[in-house]
Amino acid sequence: MRFDLDGTGQILARTPGVIRTLLDGLPDELAHANYGSNTWSPHEVVGHLIHGEKTDWMPRLRMIMKGGESTFEPFDRDGHKSLCREKTTSELLSLFSTLRESNLAELRSLKLTTTDFDRRGRHPALGPVTLGQLLATWVVHDLNHTAQISKALAHQHRQEVGPWEAYLSILAPPAPR
Repeated sequence: MRFDLDGTGQILARTPGVIRTLLDGLPDELAHANYGSNTWSPHEVVGHLIHGEKTDWMPRLRMIMKGGESTFEPFDRDGHKSLCREKTTSELLSLFSTLRESNLAELRSLKLTTTDFDRRGRHPALGPVTLGQLLATWVVHDLNHTAQISKALAHQHRQEVGPWEAYLSILAPPAPR
């Protein structure tokens, strides 16, 4: 399905609210709990989403719109760590909401055409990518991290569900990458 601001793009607009509903006001022990080694807590996921808002989605989109199939800067997967140490979960949620709103306003102002979706950039690891692929990835990235937040929260009850764990796929160990 091709990205459309009024279609799948609505997910981008809704993500900050969905995540705020899940996390705002939770005790720190829940917001800062992960679900295994090399996994992120909900707090860290929000920090990661903020880092993406600042350094990934719109900067890459701008590069593609300039033309010339420029190579994107590699994304620093740990770029959110200092932000997460400095801010509370509530502060991160507010910052994420503000940045997303600003990025979506800029995206709308571009008035992208179907031809724009075929414009190309170059991912440092994946090679040539299109603007349409970047936008679709942004949506799926949001959904992936919303699920990751849910997984981290669910995992905190893993022991208490007892034998029902067998029926709860959200409690499965993290998939290796």
